[in-house]
Amino acid sequence: MKRLSAKLIPIVALPVIVAVAAFAWGARQAPALAASLSARNQLSPQEQAELKGAYRFEKNGWIYVYLHGSPTDIGFQHGYLLAPEIADAFHAVQMEDVHNTHRPWSFFQKAAQDMLWPNIDPEYQAELKGIVAGLHAHGVNLSLDDIVALNAFEELPGYYVPWYDAHHKKQVASLEFKPNPTLYEHCSAFVATGSWTKSHGIVMAHNNWTTYVDGERWRIIFDIVPTHGYQILMDGFPGVITSDDDFGINSAGIMITETTISDFHGWNPNGVPEFERSRRALQYANSIASYVKILNKGNNGGYANDWLIGDEKTGEIARFEEGLTYTKLWTTKNGYFVGSNFPSDPDVIKYETTFDPHNMASSANARHVRWLQLMKKYKGKIDLQLAEKFEGDHYDTYEKKIDPDQRTLCGHLDTSSLHEPFGAVQGKVTDSRLVAHMSLIAHLGHPGGQNFYAKPFLKKYPKWDWEKSILHNMPAYPWTLFKAGEHPSR
Repeated sequence: MKRLSAKLIPIVALPVIVAVAAFAWGARQAPALAASLSARNQLSPQEQAELKGAYRFEKNGWIYVYLHGSPTDIGFQHGYLLAPEIADAFHAVQMEDVHNTHRPWSFFQKAAQDMLWPNIDPEYQAELKGIVAGLHAHGVNLSLDDIVALNAFEELPGYYVPWYDAHHKKQVASLEFKPNPTLYEHCSAFVATGSWTKSHGIVMAHNNWTTYVDGERWRIIFDIVPTHGYQILMDGFPGVITSDDDFGINSAGIMITETTISDFHGWNPNGVPEFERSRRALQYANSIASYVKILNKGNNGGYANDWLIGDEKTGEIARFEEGLTYTKLWTTKNGYFVGSNFPSDPDVIKYETTFDPHNMASSANARHVRWLQLMKKYKGKIDLQLAEKFEGDHYDTYEKKIDPDQRTLCGHLDTSSLHEPFGAVQGKVTDSRLVAHMSLIAHLGHPGGQNFYAKPFLKKYPKWDWEKSILHNMPAYPWTLFKAGEHPSR
């Protein structure tokens, strides 16, 4: 595989380099935040100790960041090394959440402080505090409530807000808030094993569907070596402690991904945030059973997903459909599971969603049909190369033709009749062999290879002008191999 040269940013050079990056970022982003982003000339001895051994470099559009140590160390390294990216991502998420929900940002800060924070384990509270400390070391004056709300950016707007509205009808009647249904269509994924794959081992793949505002920022490869638990390699979003889209592996041979359950409703304000549960599961699970147990403990209903899980040690794969009240687990050592935002458990469908499994024009169902076609056609041949091809597939089973749109595995709502800057923004694949060596392959931008250009899109569809300051070009990069412990000097 051809690999482009990578650029390492050593710790000793970070104060100058991050300040320069912040200036460049500020030219296209929020001037107020950019003006506050200035690195301190001197770090304290404790801060220097916390940063020791951590580093970042860039390759094919991705930012690879190596974090290690205690929760506080990992958090400080995260916040310090990714300071400009976190400030930028926060500004974008804040704008989206306020615009889409008609709520002031203080609404999300209050939810973070009063509802989410008390239910987060001290280990991850320490890591979140560490992120804030690392940001402050670079003059990014975001609060702990800001960072907790950022970590819940997949939970609060789409799950908590509708629940809040339903329980406070008189207070919110004038807002006329209606969640955008496309926000629930996140991702296309599969996992296969046994006679379905070329190697008879596990092959897993996923592409992330989200807004292009978030997507062009969803470009971090986290390599985390915690004091307790297993080493993690995952893609992720700046400032967030879990993958959140989700795709990751750990040194116990566990590989995971998911797709969101469409049209889901349900929230437990006393539950544990999904971002904490999913991170904990990937950090501590050494089997499918333990992953499911950890993930579902304290389930708050936030970011309800169909989880696809594999265990490299046994060749077993699973699908865990996690509603709030209803959950179901399927496992096999010879078969496959696919995901495109459709629920499968009749109880989840009936009691926790408004999903219509018979509407073949819907994105979730049309992509489900395509997954079944591909699995049948390529049984016994599925490998990494085919996985990459699947994630970039543009066949619409409803229209019965090639047409990149909201019903294709590689989603393009911008070129569909919906005209939204939303769709498949990146992809990842791995298999048993790569997981055994703590490796994965990632693709930034549309997995099908198409570039997105913001300026002509905004000119053609001015209703999205409110995103003008945060919507940028999203080029497609090549598929790129990443390995835990990777360092360009080695």
